[in-house]
Amino acid sequence: MRIVLLSLPLFALWLPLTHAEEPAAKGAVVLTEFVYTEAPFPECHASTLAQASDGTLVAAWFGGTYEKHPDVGIWVSRRGKEGWSKPVEVANGVESDTKRYPTWNPVLFQPRKGPLLLYYKVGPSPSTWWGMRTASNDAGKTWTKPVRLPDGFLGPIKNKPIQLADDTILCPTSSEHAGWRVHFERTNVAGTFWEKTEAINDGKTISAIQPSLLRHSDGSLQALGRSRQGRLWSSRSSDNGKTWSEMTLLDVPNPSSGTDAVTLADGRHLLVYNPTRLGRTPLSVALSRDGKDWKSVLVLENQQGEYSYPAVIQTPDGRVHISYTWKRKRIKYVVIDPSKLAG
Repeated sequence: MRIVLLSLPLFALWLPLTHAEEPAAKGAVVLTEFVYTEAPFPECHASTLAQASDGTLVAAWFGGTYEKHPDVGIWVSRRGKEGWSKPVEVANGVESDTKRYPTWNPVLFQPRKGPLLLYYKVGPSPSTWWGMRTASNDAGKTWTKPVRLPDGFLGPIKNKPIQLADDTILCPTSSEHAGWRVHFERTNVAGTFWEKTEAINDGKTISAIQPSLLRHSDGSLQALGRSRQGRLWSSRSSDNGKTWSEMTLLDVPNPSSGTDAVTLADGRHLLVYNPTRLGRTPLSVALSRDGKDWKSVLVLENQQGEYSYPAVIQTPDGRVHISYTWKRKRIKYVVIDPSKLAG
């Protein structure tokens, strides 16, 4: 996909798309709503989605006064027959009566067997935070006491892990204390085993973080995500994430903002991203058959404001579920029928 923006004046990069510029995807959007309209916190960000083993859809995000404020905690809502439940804080960075740290970037994941897992970060900043983990045996109603991950491990940094054939959980992660560098961690459902790769980039040639993982029909894996180079980065693995190819840049714009992607049951790959080099609008959906060439097929948001940090999953019924930050005030939720998307 080739998008040329350099010839445009800067102000044009912020202008909303007109309706005529939206890709045709008639009937693709099944549902659109907010996870909540009222909450005890003014700002939110970095949502995540998972379908629990009983079929319940669960969302989590961080919320508080503003990103990085010590009162920022991890909040959860569950979607039942009557809609989304009232947000509940399930984790925070309280260490004592006088010390509290902000929390960051929750990631929900439902293994094939076992409890619903929730990973998140705690600490003053992304360069100094540490990884945490909690679990739920009742589809997100209650959670175990959070435990800190071993030193040097962060868990999935923004986007969901995948479970390999041997039940190992492969976590796409990254660090920011020595440049933006991508790593991969391996763990088990119980969280009793952890190992990781070395960084697959130097953090300078390509400054990259926040991977998503795709599965290809030949058994290989692809990671792609956010960079400071104005485009998405990509790398491939043919040994279940133990080693990775040299990181390259895709011809897909990225304004140094989080993305997410998923391999669909029909073999296509679906990406949710901001298709611009500057700003966090519009927010769009793209499809690819090879993970390299991407076609924009649906615009989710195209007005002025921040629409960012998407999460995307596909449930067994074939529907695609997307959540994202809506102006830092709410979490937006959209359901898509991917059979209606051409690409």
